[in-house]
Amino acid sequence: MKLLTIIFALTTICCSSQDSATESKDIVADRSERVLIVYLSRTNNTKAIAEIIHEKVGGDLVALELVNPYPEDYKTIVAQVAKENETGFLPPLKTKIDNMETYEVVFVGFPTWGMQLPPPVKSFLNQYNLSGKTVIPFNTNGGYGVGSAFSTVKKLCPDSEVVEGFSTKGGVERDGILFVMEGEKEKEARLEIEQ
Repeated sequence: MKLLTIIFALTTICCSSQDSATESKDIVADRSERVLIVYLSRTNNTKAIAEIIHEKVGGDLVALELVNPYPEDYKTIVAQVAKENETGFLPPLKTKIDNMETYEVVFVGFPTWGMQLPPPVKSFLNQYNLSGKTVIPFNTNGGYGVGSAFSTVKKLCPDSEVVEGFSTKGGVERDGILFVMEGEKEKEARLEIEQ
């Protein structure tokens, strides 16, 4: 299922029992207040996708930040993340969400790191109770796909409705190709989201 289909279903469900256009607008506005879009983005590609989703559904847009940010050097971060994945270390988050219980739908965006879910996203999913919520993962990657990331989201959200995720090719940092979500690539990403 494509992302826009999911988005349309969410807004249709909340509006289907309403009689007037005004009431429908109020319900959609109320629904968007119950949507959280949280994302991790190192090169701003995942951030760009999060912003496109935000344009479509509204809600709150929140970047995941760490208490101790990752180093800037690519090889150093790759080594650190590999060690975190190996040991199961969950880096503490600087980002705090005080009203998680008010959200019904949580979009979770991230890049693929080492063909896995990045440790900060694992921290988020371990720190917050998403039981009973609809969780929609979205991903950018260097062309190798999501690896085990979407299945890890499902594993970490056993009492949530985790719907099929959305994935698109972003940059390839190890090759020096960083932010790519502009121009034609941004148009392609928008079309992928809308299909």
